[in-house]
Amino acid sequence: MPLHDVGYRSWQGDRRGSGAAIGVIALTGISLAWTSRWLRRMVFFAWSPALVFAMSFFAFEQAIDEGRLANMRDAARAGRNLDGVGLLGTVLADTLGRTPGHAKGTRAVRPAGGPTVDPKVDVAETRRVVWSRLLLAFMRVPQAVLLAVVIGLVAPTLVSRDLRAKAWLVYFTRPVGRLEYILGKAAILAALVAAITVLPALALWLMGVLVSPSVWVAVDTWDLPLKAVAASVVLAVPTVLLALAYSSATAESRIASFAWFATWAACWIAHSTLTTADMVAAARQSEVADAAGQGHREGRTGSWGEDPFGDLEEDRLVMERHASPRGYPQDGLRGRFRWLAKAAGMDPAIDRWAWLSPYHALGVMQAWIFGIETRPQAVVPSLVSLAVVSLVAVLVLLNRIDAPTRA
Repeated sequence: MPLHDVGYRSWQGDRRGSGAAIGVIALTGISLAWTSRWLRRMVFFAWSPALVFAMSFFAFEQAIDEGRLANMRDAARAGRNLDGVGLLGTVLADTLGRTPGHAKGTRAVRPAGGPTVDPKVDVAETRRVVWSRLLLAFMRVPQAVLLAVVIGLVAPTLVSRDLRAKAWLVYFTRPVGRLEYILGKAAILAALVAAITVLPALALWLMGVLVSPSVWVAVDTWDLPLKAVAASVVLAVPTVLLALAYSSATAESRIASFAWFATWAACWIAHSTLTTADMVAAARQSEVADAAGQGHREGRTGSWGEDPFGDLEEDRLVMERHASPRGYPQDGLRGRFRWLAKAAGMDPAIDRWAWLSPYHALGVMQAWIFGIETRPQAVVPSLVSLAVVSLVAVLVLLNRIDAPTRA
């Protein structure tokens, strides 16, 4: 009987490092996810808000080119919200009304019988603040919400499907370790983050440069693309790790998807509830202080002991006044959409419950990257919260990825 050599044969091709395995896992996952028509539509739709914000960049640069910033600044300091130009008008009113707004070496002049007016607006500084706030609002309001939806549709199947199909028998019988597997799956979601947040933000900055009076504006705002990339990284790390941890915790992708959306919704509701409770408490304390100073409460019968709920309509008005960063009832876009004003950095109040909600905590960190939020008491709680979430997610992933091989 003839004998045949059935032993192992040496590999004649080129040997590649572990990075090749990461690339194969990532490219395969991206190609499979891209077959979904809903995903392609949502990624395409994610670019549409950039057109709206590009109009704001164009209107702002037109105002600079026509020399209307000084008049707009005076209108803002007079209390006008510059309505008629949408979000840009609110951002401009807040920016011009806050910053000193005069160039170095110039003197303020006082018209007869009028307030002191600065002769010239610091265009470069105003542009940096306005562009930063518009980019932050763009990344926080439409892009972050769309990203949460897209990750909730793609991430739950990335690991749970492998667990259900016992694909780990193929992965871990080859020289693929836990780290390569996790990095490959994370790269799939990182590509989606780049397609939804980084690339549209960079395109928006480029459009702002193209509609500017001079291309030298790119030199004045050179760091904004880097900040946009950093803000996207801060957004990607906790969300990607948390989504993969949910996917690895169960073999049913439906359960992982429900856990993902439930976490965002529940944390948002908890944050909104506690924030509203703080606003109501601050409003009532203000009313008590006013009553103590005046000696009576107009139009109110009884006392706080007899009427523990007080006048709800009056409490609502006082709450709105306290919610306004300038002390008067909010109107226009800021009053109707306080969350949008917060995303654009126009609300200076410290959100002490931001750490409780991933969306709001990420917003605080992105505002810190863009230089809009610099107070440690506002940044540190959110930073610690996101770090804890990321660390726990990594531990869950390391424990669950190759758990079947240890059984």
